[in-house]
Amino acid sequence: MTSKVDIKKVHPVIVLLGILALATALTYVLDSGQYERDGTLVIPGSYETMDKDRSLMNLFRLEAESGDGTARPVSAIGAVLSIPEGLQRMAGLIFMVLIIGGMFGVMTHSGAIDAGLEKLLSSVSGNLYILVPILMLVFSAGSTFLGLASEYLLIIPLMVMMANRLGMSNLVGLAIVTVAVKAGYIASVSNPVPLTIAQPLVGLQIFSGAGFRLVCYFVFLAIGIAFVLLKVRQESTSSNVTPEFHASALSTRHTLVLLTVAAGVAFLVFGSNRWHWQHHELSAYYIALSIALAIVGGIGASEAASAFVEGMKKVLMASMLIGVASAVAITLEHGQVLDSIVHGLTRLADDHGPFGSAVGMFASQLLIDFVIPSTSGQAAISMPILGPLGQLSGVQPQTTVLTFLFGNGITNILTPTSGTLLAYLATAKVGWVEWAKFVFSLWLVCIATALVLLFVAVKIGF
Repeated sequence: MTSKVDIKKVHPVIVLLGILALATALTYVLDSGQYERDGTLVIPGSYETMDKDRSLMNLFRLEAESGDGTARPVSAIGAVLSIPEGLQRMAGLIFMVLIIGGMFGVMTHSGAIDAGLEKLLSSVSGNLYILVPILMLVFSAGSTFLGLASEYLLIIPLMVMMANRLGMSNLVGLAIVTVAVKAGYIASVSNPVPLTIAQPLVGLQIFSGAGFRLVCYFVFLAIGIAFVLLKVRQESTSSNVTPEFHASALSTRHTLVLLTVAAGVAFLVFGSNRWHWQHHELSAYYIALSIALAIVGGIGASEAASAFVEGMKKVLMASMLIGVASAVAITLEHGQVLDSIVHGLTRLADDHGPFGSAVGMFASQLLIDFVIPSTSGQAAISMPILGPLGQLSGVQPQTTVLTFLFGNGITNILTPTSGTLLAYLATAKVGWVEWAKFVFSLWLVCIATALVLLFVAVKIGF
């Protein structure tokens, strides 16, 4: 009994440090090699192994890297240095998460969020069987059609508060957003983030093949909704809490704050797609929205600043988690084994017949995502390799893209090296081990479903 409690309470930083140690060990075990690149895109068939000094004395080397052309494993100092380098590389996302936390602190301090949730839940008598499908449809549509992901960080605290108000855990509130977003990303009907990179690399028109992916979207969304509703039922059954709602009319201040939030989210969706906002622009937008919320909420300058800082403190853990997660990929890059891992995994897609090769591609993408959790980064590295392999194996280009979308989307449900997922967890105050245990069964179901859909895709020549 004690060991189970200890496992559940393993700090997420310890989990990531363990993964970083494993990545460092791999730089000693695996061959080093690299692909030639045209910009950020790898050139198929260009992988070459490198001469490597495997001496364990490299562990105590003072310099982080060597410049004499010989590959070397990462030293202990190099592994530690990869953490601040990871923090620097992911600075845009880290500061955006902190600013979102501050903004939510202002929103909470205004009292409008509590009042609005009470009004919403009262209108449906707290029935999540009505709210969950509607909310998940909206969230997943934003991700599958527009590529929204980090934008939902603003929504997660609201869903967590809603779940808590109904006597349920943070996990349920987190799942309403996360499972919906991942279901949308798995299918990516017109998601510009992966499709604008992956499809041209295999000779396809961008956004082509949307019809079959739309079917896949509804399949994965239905599975996701059923999973979350099952968790709602389990927590409702185990809890003796029967919440009562006594919603009164919203005050003018609360109404103005909620309308500002709604307008802010709507313009966020428009602006991020119209002008392709990145983390810096999004952070600036969240700061401006925080000021607007303080003004309409009638919060004084000093009071609003204190609420903002308090909100930032609640998501401070995210910065370290995101930085250490990024350090894993950096360590593999410095040890020059990242390309070796990609090369080895893509060999799973060697000619085994159309369906066998499609399964091999899918498996390789599932595993590559652990070391390259970036959707666009994974597309740029793996698609130039898998495209020709698919053609040789009789796999159509659309199906090749589908294996990438399925592998990347499904693994990102629980990969501990994904900065976006870790930001979601930090915002919801949920540990990675706790989340992995919660969502693991869904992950397995999604893999099985993906295999069935790939079989159909191969059979119909998609």
